[in-house]
Amino acid sequence: MRIAKTLLFTLATLFAVTVVAEEGKVAVVDFGKAIFGSEVAKTRLKQVQGESDYAALQAKYENTVADMKALQKEVESKGMTWSEEQTAEAQKKMEFLRADLELTTRKVQAEQKALQSSIVQELRPKAGEALQELIKEEGIVLLINAEAVVTVAVELDLTSKLTDRLNQKTK
Repeated sequence: MRIAKTLLFTLATLFAVTVVAEEGKVAVVDFGKAIFGSEVAKTRLKQVQGESDYAALQAKYENTVADMKALQKEVESKGMTWSEEQTAEAQKKMEFLRADLELTTRKVQAEQKALQSSIVQELRPKAGEALQELIKEEGIVLLINAEAVVTVAVELDLTSKLTDRLNQKTK
């Protein structure tokens, strides 16, 4: 019974898409990819990565990872000869490094999320305009989010066209 319902749903969906496709064009777009592929977004990302606060966080992350690897290597090579105190000290140091790494990672992720939000907020109106223009020009009657599609023919994907149009609108 369940298989029959699934099959019936699949056939109905295929029929609906076929009817829509006959009446107009079906397309797929990845709105986020189009926004973050734009020149404005790439420029903003480079600017933030060059800022001293962000660069300092990145450097701290990399240094902490290097310190953890060095400590791990030292434990592997000399750990068998260490006293209980030395072993406990190394474990304590590793725990501090892990906590520091976790905190730094959260800070970097928060910075990235804030940047992404500001880019989307800045470019969403122009990207929406550009998308509406493309829909009108291409005669699209059904637009599907790329995240909802398993596979799509390249000619049905409007993402690169949207990115190009957004670049034109933001110059």
